[in-house]
Amino acid sequence: MSSASWHARISRGRETGAGFLVTDRHVLTCAHVVTRGGTDPVDVSFSAGEVPIPARVVAHGGWDGGETDPGDVAVLELDHAVPMKPAEFAAPTDAYGDPPRRLLAYGFPKRYDEGTLAEYRATADQLIADEWVQLEAWATHGQPLVPGFSGAALTLADTGRVVGMVSAAARDPGIRNGRMLPAHVMARHWPRLGDLIPTPGFERTEKERLRELVARYGGSPGPDCGPERLYRDAVGPFGPPVPPRGFGSLWDAAWYLLSEVPDAGAAARFAARLADFTEDAPTRGALRSWPSRRHGHRQRATLTASRSGVDAGAGTDARAGMETGARTDAGAAPVVRAAPPAPLWSPILVEIAPSGSGDHRFLVEVSAYNDRLRRVVGSRSLPADRVRSYVLERIDEAYHELDPEARELIAFVLPRRWINTDVAHWKRSSDDDSPLGSFAPLVVMDLERRRSGGLQHLLLKKWQRLDTQPVPRLHRIGCGALGQDPVRLTIGLRRGADMVGFAGPPRADGSRKLFQAGLNAAVPVMLWPRTGCRGEHRGGTPEDCSGAAFLDRLAEHLAGLTPAELPAYIHELRETAYTSEEREPHWAYDLALLWEDPRCLPAAVGGYLHSPVG
Repeated sequence: MSSASWHARISRGRETGAGFLVTDRHVLTCAHVVTRGGTDPVDVSFSAGEVPIPARVVAHGGWDGGETDPGDVAVLELDHAVPMKPAEFAAPTDAYGDPPRRLLAYGFPKRYDEGTLAEYRATADQLIADEWVQLEAWATHGQPLVPGFSGAALTLADTGRVVGMVSAAARDPGIRNGRMLPAHVMARHWPRLGDLIPTPGFERTEKERLRELVARYGGSPGPDCGPERLYRDAVGPFGPPVPPRGFGSLWDAAWYLLSEVPDAGAAARFAARLADFTEDAPTRGALRSWPSRRHGHRQRATLTASRSGVDAGAGTDARAGMETGARTDAGAAPVVRAAPPAPLWSPILVEIAPSGSGDHRFLVEVSAYNDRLRRVVGSRSLPADRVRSYVLERIDEAYHELDPEARELIAFVLPRRWINTDVAHWKRSSDDDSPLGSFAPLVVMDLERRRSGGLQHLLLKKWQRLDTQPVPRLHRIGCGALGQDPVRLTIGLRRGADMVGFAGPPRADGSRKLFQAGLNAAVPVMLWPRTGCRGEHRGGTPEDCSGAAFLDRLAEHLAGLTPAELPAYIHELRETAYTSEEREPHWAYDLALLWEDPRCLPAAVGGYLHSPVG
């Protein structure tokens, strides 16, 4: 300690305190040391007898003048750079231990112009008022913390590294305690200090880049980029909650993630979300591993289809599992259409999964996606009878997160036993009785398939092929298909079907196993009527069978459509069905669509493998 030349004596008027050098021109001290001196100049000395160096206050923590007010930090900029090496910082947790760590403070009380040492220790790592750590004397004798120690660095006796700053000293020498402002708390008030404090999982250059990004955007974050919202997006529904004090700024939230949240990926997700709001091209270009704003998949493809929208050759394909009870529609001469760019979907994802705490409780999570970036709107464990109302409220809230230029898509991820739930018929809200399926494109997905890495990989490969394939292949599973071997059907569909139409809903009569075969085959698109034919015609498919009629109408309406267009087209069909004035229900009134493209519906769990500010 005697050779540490970065300890500083701060003078302003009649006030004297301590400080310490952190860069070649910046000194940290307490705000009350330089505020109580009035308008007199601030002088900084690094050794007794030297000519003081003029300095000015360039940053402060917002201290209001009270003894218990937070932000008692001031940053002084020296009139010129100094040649000595600045202080080095320890990791935030190094100040505490069992046995306790001995801490040294170098202060300048009265009659000690050359300075003197005091030995203390942190009582515990618990923050008082979320700002200070209590200090107690290392021994019953020795130098107490008295005026003149305010602003002194507290260093580890064995390493000389800084863990905090003395922020309060007793006026009575008989009182042998005090307060420390920990280094990581000081960094809330002066972001540049965060670059100097070790934080596991992050290099200094990464933190510098994140700080620079926050500085560019942090002046007026706005409701879509508020610190609490970004923080919740970063940690997810099961991460540490927002601290009771909240966040005073974007940097406050960013530093909390860097210094106090163990998941390094959370800070990466925070940076990625913030980068998405930053339109400064040079900054984003320099941070080459930050995810840039993406605009979806804009490939163009040419669709060659028959009038029925089915590959004519598939009907004679002898692939295993595709013969019995299946029919492939073939029509007239091919029609060549130029497919428009794939729509830019902004999904609102509703995930409903068993909670593990009983058969009638579910974990419900609603998220909104913009450019593949996920924002969790709400997550809760609920009994089955409360799921619908909670989901509808969160969907309405999720619309605040969507880019107005994007196209909304409501996607339900359901347990397999709920896959036929009438979510498209749910009333949109308590004061709007119109079906949710008429309000926006709505699709369902299977929870088990979404959690399967192998099936998601196969789905991705199928969509990549569909981008360039001239004819999407529709496979029909009619009323006479209940005797099929599900394993053979799975293999056959995996090799030769892009879309599957079912004559009836999944039921316990055997159709559920065929439906499961389509899921296990990673078929990207599956369509069926929620009600209708119960498969009584197992020996064939009579002309008056409602299931066969449904498949005929389906093939007719799918002709010339790419799978990427289906959510929007089915939405239009539902609107027509809901407003039909015919006596009989419209054939598409109960139409269900399972549609899953992993490219625009990215997995909702997991983070970046590397920091996007790296």
